[in-house]
Amino acid sequence: MKITVKKIDDINIIISGTIQSTTTEINDDSGELQRKAETKVLESFIEAGMKEACVTENEILGQPNFKKYEKSDDSIYLEVEIATKPTINTDVEYMDIVPPYTQANIDLKVIDEKLLRMAKKQAPFTALKTPRTVQIGDLVSIDFEGFMNNKALASANEKEYKLLIGSKSFLEGFEEQIIGMSAGEEKVVKIIFPKEYKTKALAGQETRFEVKLHEIQEQVAIEVNDALAQKIFKHADATLETLKGKMAEKMNSQAFSDIYNESLKPQIIKGLLTKFDFTLPSNVIEQEIDAKINELAQTMSREDHSLVKENDKKFNALRDSVRVEASNSIKAALIVEALAKKEGIEISDKEVDSALRYEAMMRGKDADELLTYYKDNNLLTSAKIGLREDKLFKSMLGVKI
Repeated sequence: MKITVKKIDDINIIISGTIQSTTTEINDDSGELQRKAETKVLESFIEAGMKEACVTENEILGQPNFKKYEKSDDSIYLEVEIATKPTINTDVEYMDIVPPYTQANIDLKVIDEKLLRMAKKQAPFTALKTPRTVQIGDLVSIDFEGFMNNKALASANEKEYKLLIGSKSFLEGFEEQIIGMSAGEEKVVKIIFPKEYKTKALAGQETRFEVKLHEIQEQVAIEVNDALAQKIFKHADATLETLKGKMAEKMNSQAFSDIYNESLKPQIIKGLLTKFDFTLPSNVIEQEIDAKINELAQTMSREDHSLVKENDKKFNALRDSVRVEASNSIKAALIVEALAKKEGIEISDKEVDSALRYEAMMRGKDADELLTYYKDNNLLTSAKIGLREDKLFKSMLGVKI
């Protein structure tokens, strides 16, 4: 094994050399042993290169980038790019890039309006006190039977079926035709099943439903008082003022999150990129470009994907188009890591768990399922990095964490 080490700059290193093919030749019909043997040889090649370059595994940043892998009858020629962690001078004055902002302060009228909506949602459905026709938001009890080509559909009939009007839980166009009916009224409702409907026999077909409306129920908002707060918090000592305070806190927090994600965070990142100057790890940037190309590939048409894949010039042009973005992304991540370390900002596993559970709640998903997804797809580290970044930036903005 002949190895040459070339230092490109203060952190980027090219390890090149030739391995004799006899080193990896193994009789194995499946090829599995051969692949394992080659992997072992490649690892040994990189380890030997690191030793030659006088760098340890702890100093290495990212994964090795194979620039060349040329296999001939009797040898393999390799060029592998590695990088060590750059030195970042965190004594640089950088707080002057923090943008000014005005803390959101939610109007009390907005809170009162939201409380009224919450009170209505918390109220049970009750029968109408004064007869009227069906409106959006009503809960109706109906009998219905479906017919197609004058033949009854066995799977499309129900008695005293409860349907919340406006919920869009039924076939499109059905609920809209119930609006305006009165209790005791019968009506023929015609709809067309979606073309992609799961039952092929019904897909795209017009269907007639004979509907009888039994009862209309409505939600009448319960009184906005301490009892409402106790119902929401499920605590006997809760008060309306406590509820208003928590709502104001949450709404102010959401308002800040909006301005933070849309404006403040991008401005801080842009500012930090101008404040720090250091050598970037080429191998990590190439891997970030790979990730961005894979993201773009998900949105391409099959034709465009094939065109880029088969045309080296177009493929390289696509890579170049995201190079600056990828470089800035890696640079920002390294700056954040260095500043967080300087400021003693860390993220515990408990904080990651809490953040993901909150995200699940806001998205209406099962928290345990979301956590499992992050674990199974090795996304917990990325989540922790994102939380660390937000914690650093909010500290710079003077926001209580």
